[in-house]
Amino acid sequence: MKKIKISTIIIYTFLVILAVFYVAPLLWVVFVSFKTNAEVMSNPFTLPAVPQWDNYFIAWTAGKLGIATLNSVIVCVVTLVLSMLIGAMAAFAIGRMRWKLSGLTMTYFLIGMMIPIHCVLIPLFVSFSNIHMTNTLVSLILPYITFSLPMTVYILVNFFRGMPGDMFEAACIDGCSIYGTFFKIALPLSKTGLFVTGLMTFVNNWNELLLAMVFISDTAKKTLSVTLTYFVGPYATNYVQMFAAIVIAVAPSIVVYCCFSNQIVDGLTAGAVKG
Repeated sequence: MKKIKISTIIIYTFLVILAVFYVAPLLWVVFVSFKTNAEVMSNPFTLPAVPQWDNYFIAWTAGKLGIATLNSVIVCVVTLVLSMLIGAMAAFAIGRMRWKLSGLTMTYFLIGMMIPIHCVLIPLFVSFSNIHMTNTLVSLILPYITFSLPMTVYILVNFFRGMPGDMFEAACIDGCSIYGTFFKIALPLSKTGLFVTGLMTFVNNWNELLLAMVFISDTAKKTLSVTLTYFVGPYATNYVQMFAAIVIAVAPSIVVYCCFSNQIVDGLTAGAVKG
């Protein structure tokens, strides 16, 4: 019988404890979403006596989560497509093409990772107000793309640099243009990195709250993260409906993570090794 090392037991014990700390709050939110407000106040950590499925229906209709979800989907999908396309093209130019300013351009993108969004909030709001762009979904899409590009470029550069140069040389000899080389060779081979950066971009923008609260004032254009704040009133809070709305809001992120978890791990590992 194979002996199990003490270090292995310690590592797995630590991972199990860590998983409990992450999963337990999420399960508690789900359980609370099926209770009544009286149960939440009297027994917040017990299972619901009778599951209140109406909490989800009321939260969806009264909170107008339908239009908010649609707005979030539009913003996140447009941001995802544009940031992935622009970021992949920039990463390919930095990682595979030879030009003098490639290193400086990479440094420029890396600096973007160190700038917190709070520092540019007021300048962005003033600039968008001057050109009458506030209270539109475009005012969210543009900053989201900007703040998604640094991480996208940083991860994809390692993938492009790790690809065999012989493939690109052969493509050039066969008469393939630089655009054909990018779209037909480099982009398909980097799909694992695209999974990683795409998921990070989607989740970060799906959960973003600050810009959405400042730039959008029209209720019909609010995103899902902002709509969740409407369940908290100055004098009273409907906890069960709020938790039901939270479950609805986080469900897409959890589903995406569960579906593409293997690709995420492979992408991060491949990017680290090839870099």
